[in-house]
Amino acid sequence: MADAPRPGLPLWPLPLLCALLPFLAAHLAWWLSVSDGLIPDCNPYTQGCVSISRAARHGLGNDLFRMVMLPCAALQVLCWLAVAQWLRGTARGPARLLPWLGLVAGAFLALYATFLGSEGEIYAVLRRYGVKLYFGGTYLALLATLAALSRPPRPPAYRPLLIVAAGFMALGLASIAREYFVLDEQANDRWGNVLEWHLGLWLTAMFAVLAARWRRDGLRVRVA
Repeated sequence: MADAPRPGLPLWPLPLLCALLPFLAAHLAWWLSVSDGLIPDCNPYTQGCVSISRAARHGLGNDLFRMVMLPCAALQVLCWLAVAQWLRGTARGPARLLPWLGLVAGAFLALYATFLGSEGEIYAVLRRYGVKLYFGGTYLALLATLAALSRPPRPPAYRPLLIVAAGFMALGLASIAREYFVLDEQANDRWGNVLEWHLGLWLTAMFAVLAARWRRDGLRVRVA
């Protein structure tokens, strides 16, 4: 006899969308801007010719990026809410912070995407702090998740998420070192752009780990 279908919807597509949408939006915006001659044609991961913000600042790439990233901010807030529920039976202390950290990260991602392409000093400040606080809130949410998962027996998701956190930390330390040791302004900007693109990859990996784990565990959601 066939097994009865499990109630609810699979939850793993939520973090998968959180991983894929920013990745695709950034790279499509870069490709469109290169095609329109708005930015130089080079490999941003190795040459650092352009930041993610500049790649998506003008033209059709800007429209596409904002159209994708604004709903993606809401999806990431929902994802952190789902992580908090997933961790409920593991360790309530750190997991209790996740909805608030996810909300802060999502709000600043929406702020950054909203004003990307706007001219003026005030908009530049909003974009700069928006993206920094987005990455900061996301990293704190990741650390809270790791704290909740760290008690033995540690689940399989702990190790890959720990690797992602270490990658984040390494890039953050490299960015701080760049400010102090790379004195040439152009080289400093190039290295900053390289680190930003690689940070985006680690962000993609974090949500991809959650998607793979939740798919393997058969995690589902339903409205009660």
